[in-house]
Amino acid sequence: MNKLATKKLLDAMQKKDISQFLISDPSTIDYLVGYHTDPGERLLLLSIKRNGQMQLILNQLFPTFKEKDNLAIKYYNDGEPIIKELAEALEAGNIGIDKNWPSHFLINLMKQHPNAEYVNGSPLVDKIRAIKSKEEIDIMREASHRNDQVMQALIKKIDATTSENEIKEQLASLYKEYECDGFSFEPIIAYGPHGADPHHSTDDSLPQVGQSIIIDIGSSYKGYCSDMTRTVFFGEVSDKHKEIYQTVLKANEEAIKQVKPGVSFASIDLTARKIIEDAGYGEYFTHRTGHFIGRDVHEYGDVSQHNHNKVEVGNVFSIEPGIYLPGEMGVRIEDLVVVTETGCEVINLANKELTILPNK
Repeated sequence: MNKLATKKLLDAMQKKDISQFLISDPSTIDYLVGYHTDPGERLLLLSIKRNGQMQLILNQLFPTFKEKDNLAIKYYNDGEPIIKELAEALEAGNIGIDKNWPSHFLINLMKQHPNAEYVNGSPLVDKIRAIKSKEEIDIMREASHRNDQVMQALIKKIDATTSENEIKEQLASLYKEYECDGFSFEPIIAYGPHGADPHHSTDDSLPQVGQSIIIDIGSSYKGYCSDMTRTVFFGEVSDKHKEIYQTVLKANEEAIKQVKPGVSFASIDLTARKIIEDAGYGEYFTHRTGHFIGRDVHEYGDVSQHNHNKVEVGNVFSIEPGIYLPGEMGVRIEDLVVVTETGCEVINLANKELTILPNK
């Protein structure tokens, strides 16, 4: 039971006049009470009342969980009218609803209890999760350290005969070797023109001399995600592509220098964006500069020109500028940073100087 986070959530519910909060997101449930399962199409729900009463609603098919502290467990069977029972037990007043709750559950609840006021409660817990504790940061630092080691080992496995899909298979083996819990997202291995698609799906292509190779990988370790991108070149690199790489590297490094408590996320994004625009590639930087990360690889909060919120101590997010030339190539360089009292700590240490792999 995460007592500190629960207390913060109850205080936030009091301030926002939310009498009961229904949480369905498995990561948030795990964060608050230490229970995790993939519910599939079945209902998984943590109900928190403003007076501190908590109930975890589980299907009988889910792993069992012992009652502890003030957390009660309610099991239900397939076909049981659990939403009707939930509606009958709702508190009066505003009911906070998780942003990820499937609509068919919510619509059914609203029909069963039409007089309640339903509001999005997720911002309350999102803001709490956005400030990582020392224990969380220690785990994420280790997760990134292992990802560094895997990245460096993976790059050495690329040669003229290894396809994108084969590199992905090698990655899965390396994560097992370094005792990580599989992928935190579908890895991106993109040779040459495939790199112009920031979310390319791997295929059986082989690397060609002069191509860039984008490697965007992450794993899960003790419930927390890692995420990092490096770009290397195969055999040789042209002057144009070298200039593009150095531009992205500068954007990455200068944006990181801007990270400290009190600055806006928009200003960090604009630092990276201006460097790329000044080099003449502004239209080819097609995404935000970064995203928050923790138990989920993409959490609430981002580093974009539209986010004018202020950076806070304990935030953990990516800095990942890129340039993508359609039909030609792409470059992205991504690190994770932890915000400290005086600036930030970069928790990815894998080499990001321009690297040319031997053609063998």
